[in-house]
Amino acid sequence: MKKDNKKALKITIKKMVPTVLIAMIATALGLLSLYRSKVPMINDFGTMLTIGIVAAFIIAVLLFLPFLFIRDTNFPKEEKKKENNKVSNKIIHKMVGFIVKFKYVILSIAILLAVIGIVVDLDAPAETNLENFMPQDSEALKDIRELRDLIGSTEQIAIVFESENILMTNNLDSIILIEQALNSAFDDEIIEMTSLIKLFNQMGLNDTSTMTEASLKNIPLDQRKLFINDTSTKTVINVSIGEMSDEEFTSFIAEIDSILLEHGSGMKIAVTGQSIIDSEMMFALTNGRYEITIIGLLLIFFTLLIIYRSFYRALLPIIPILLIVGWSGGMMAIFGMSYTPLTATLGALIMGIGTEFTILITERFEEEKLKTEDRKLAIQNTLSSMSKPIIVSALTTMGGFSALIFSDFLILSNFGIMTVVNLSLALLSTIFVLPALLAVTFKGNKNYVDLTV
Repeated sequence: MKKDNKKALKITIKKMVPTVLIAMIATALGLLSLYRSKVPMINDFGTMLTIGIVAAFIIAVLLFLPFLFIRDTNFPKEEKKKENNKVSNKIIHKMVGFIVKFKYVILSIAILLAVIGIVVDLDAPAETNLENFMPQDSEALKDIRELRDLIGSTEQIAIVFESENILMTNNLDSIILIEQALNSAFDDEIIEMTSLIKLFNQMGLNDTSTMTEASLKNIPLDQRKLFINDTSTKTVINVSIGEMSDEEFTSFIAEIDSILLEHGSGMKIAVTGQSIIDSEMMFALTNGRYEITIIGLLLIFFTLLIIYRSFYRALLPIIPILLIVGWSGGMMAIFGMSYTPLTATLGALIMGIGTEFTILITERFEEEKLKTEDRKLAIQNTLSSMSKPIIVSALTTMGGFSALIFSDFLILSNFGIMTVVNLSLALLSTIFVLPALLAVTFKGNKNYVDLTV
């Protein structure tokens, strides 16, 4: 028995470990593409996932395999008849027959659905309102909304002006013109503006020639520091704004930029504030998902190309993943979900996990096709040996992510739902679409020798 276990361990290390290593590398590269994001938290997310994948592989090889060897050596399992596998093999046999027979139909439907999903996804909305990510019954959220109803706004932007001497008459004149233009253009959007000019006006100083360093010293220090620095090189206009949609806010900022360009010559001007930062972050997250996905796919493809030195073998595991990316966009539309910072990472996440499944299948198929010229039999033998571990792996991963579905935070709940859905799509693509693709591309084995002759 011990001798048999040693033999089984050697075979596992020889055949499975290299395959799993390739799958791990592909998965890690897919996840590492998240590092391309301009948002630090997504960088960290990708880095930690990559470290976790590599650590899992090392632990599996160095600890889990020895554990299985010790277990089976000291606590041998009773031999069971192979009749238990007859039912599953029969199901797989019929499924493979169906896939081989309707391979072109399966691939056509899969591609069509992916194209529709990609088209729909191009116009998919992005949720940029951070309040919608929180539990709607949160006391903190209720307080924010009550405050907004009371004072009209809880959002602000800041327009920062910089010059060698901000108190020069021409600079102050420009700032006044900008304030007047803003008030005129955004009577409904702007609730209140506070600035150095307004402080001077409250002192009875309305002429820019009287707004000097000397008169500035008459303003209380705590108020003065809110609007101008000690060297008089920077000043700020604080603008309180009403609630706006993402589109309205984008248009609002664009019009402000136009006004600043027209009246702010001679000064360095920047529009900033938490609302601006939040908007830019969400735009980078949601619109950068295409770039992240493409980079991940290219990283995986060229790595597999280096490993296999075959364009066909490098491309084959990726095609089903490309389809999943399209399907995922369609599912987002069906569920009526908007992209969030987390769901925007799904392309890279599923690309990594899905590629692991497809590589395991294609590697096994390469072994099986050396044994037969019958493509149906090669696919059948591949699925007979690999479908169970892949299904178990997918289900356990789904189980882990499904816990997020019950979160009170919508951002986590939606991420959990779509991760489970996408893992289901990855499993579906691996079990049905990939075998159909193998059936289409299998041209027979030149190295096959019929030993029965």
